[in-house]
Amino acid sequence: MIKIKKIIFFIIKSTLAIVALLTLVLFFYAAFFYEPSSVEKETAENQIIKSEESSDVEEEKRLKEEEKQRLEESRAEEKISVPEAKKTTNGEIAETTIEDSLFAIVGNKAITKSDVLNEIKLILILNNKIFSEKERKKLHQIAVKSIIKRSVKQIEIERNNFLEFNQQDVKKEILRLANNINVDVETLKKICASNQIDFSIIEDQIKIGLLWNSLIFQLYKDRLSVNLDEIDEQLKLIQNKKEIEEYLISEIVIKTVEKDKLESAIRQLKNKIKIEGFESVAISLSISDSASRGGNLGWIKENLISKKLLSIIANTSLGNISEPILLPRGILIFKVRNKRKIEKNINIEETKNELVNSEKTKILNMHSSAHYNNIRSSVSVKFF
Repeated sequence: MIKIKKIIFFIIKSTLAIVALLTLVLFFYAAFFYEPSSVEKETAENQIIKSEESSDVEEEKRLKEEEKQRLEESRAEEKISVPEAKKTTNGEIAETTIEDSLFAIVGNKAITKSDVLNEIKLILILNNKIFSEKERKKLHQIAVKSIIKRSVKQIEIERNNFLEFNQQDVKKEILRLANNINVDVETLKKICASNQIDFSIIEDQIKIGLLWNSLIFQLYKDRLSVNLDEIDEQLKLIQNKKEIEEYLISEIVIKTVEKDKLESAIRQLKNKIKIEGFESVAISLSISDSASRGGNLGWIKENLISKKLLSIIANTSLGNISEPILLPRGILIFKVRNKRKIEKNINIEETKNELVNSEKTKILNMHSSAHYNNIRSSVSVKFF
């Protein structure tokens, strides 16, 4: 029995040894002598090629994306006019605050939050009135709208390379702004300083306005046509007067509407004025450049007002609004805030020139509005 067990054990042991030896032989053969078939070779090579091609495509795609991103960043850096760093009174660079962070990009002009804040402050200063809570809530929207409009104009001015202005005209406009709120220029500067507004902001805004007006004149001067007979008639009316009237007026100009909607638009405008007040509606709705000042045009002498408009203004009671006046591209309503008589001290020839220029200005204002509307859609606005 013991002998049989020994024989079985020997057989199993021998079998395992043979299996191990065969496995070792096969391993060495595969390692040193086996060559895959052409089909196996082709399959393996295709897998490698596909893997490499896929890797190359992905790499090429990634590089293209990076190159595109670099180009966009480069173009953005070239186009965006980043505001200069603010300086303190001693010339040191002031720390950047949240107000200096980017608010919007209009075309190639960067607008910061401090720009919007300063615009709101200027609206409050130049209107010289107490705003209701409802009105104050609209100021941000009005300020942004005003900045966008000015930026679009500045882009058009630069595109036409129209950069010359008369410094005396800037001083005259500053004086007019001060007179509108019944202060002198030095007081206006002090008011701005007390509200942390650099007075150069006002000067820059005025320069853009003057350059825009000059550009519009150059583009549309051939379309100016003034009726000199009407002006001569107007001069005859004031020639024999010892005193002339001067009116303190404000305006609202809204875009024209279709004829069948005109009556409804005028009725809605009058109701809105009755509920919200003339200045508030001027600020929120008027398309005139006087909108940010509540429509305030300041004191205007009767000899500088056309015969047609003078007739309407003269027949409007103090504190009341005029009947709507239809313009080629809008609807105009005046508010007569005050009037006074002043001693006539005018030169007829000079007055005639002023009247002619006044009429030309009205025509140019219509072209200005139309030109702005034409270019506005081509300027992108991106908010942050």
